Amino acid sequence: MTQPNLKSVRRASVFMVACLLAFPPLSTAIAPASAAESIVTLRGDPAAEADERERLLAALKAAANAREAAAITGEIWSLWFRAPNAEAAKLMEEALDRRGADDHAGSIAALDKLVEAEPGWAEAWNQRATMRYVIRDYHGSLADIDRVLQLEPKHFGALSGQAIILMRQGRMEEGQAALRRAVDIDPFLSERALLMQPPGKDI
Repeated sequence: MTQPNLKSVRRASVFMVACLLAFPPLSTAIAPASAAESIVTLRGDPAAEADERERLLAALKAAANAREAAAITGEIWSLWFRAPNAEAAKLMEEALDRRGADDHAGSIAALDKLVEAEPGWAEAWNQRATMRYVIRDYHGSLADIDRVLQLEPKHFGALSGQAIILMRQGRMEEGQAALRRAVDIDPFLSERALLMQPPGKDI
C-alpha cells in the first residue's frame, strides 16, 4: 500500500462522517425514534456478560470476512447498549430519539443526565462523545472518549472516533496510533482505509 499524503487523508475523513465516533451500525443510528426500544435493553448477570463480551471480541479479531465481522460487531453493540437499570434505559432511549429527530441539544441534555446518574456505563459516555462531535465540540468529545476507554478499553468505536478527531486536529501520529489500536480489535473496521503506512512497514 502506498502512503497517502496528508491532504488525501483529510479529504477521506470527510467522507467517513457517517461512521465517525462509531455510531452503532448506521441503520441503527439513523433509525426512527420508535426503534430506540429495540436498541436499549437491560443488563443481566455482569460476570456472564463480561465473559460474552470477551468471547465476541476474540471472535471479531479472528473473523474470516467482513460479513462475519459485521454480525459479531452487532452483538457487541447490543451488549454495550445494555442499561444498568430502567431509568438509565429511558434516558438513553430519549437521547437516541432526540438525535433521530435532529434535536441535538435535547439529546445532549438527556446524555448529561445519564452520565451523571450512571458514570460507570461506558456507552452513555460514548453516545455523548458522538453528539459532541456532531456539534463540533471536539475537546468535549475527546474528554468523553477518554472516559469510555477507562471503562471499556477495547471499545473500537470510541478508539476510531478518537483517531478521526485527532487527525482532523492535525495530530496525525496520535490519531494513527489510536486507529491502529481500533483496527487491532476490529480488523474490518471501516476507518481502516485511513491508515497510513509507517516508513518501512506494511499495513
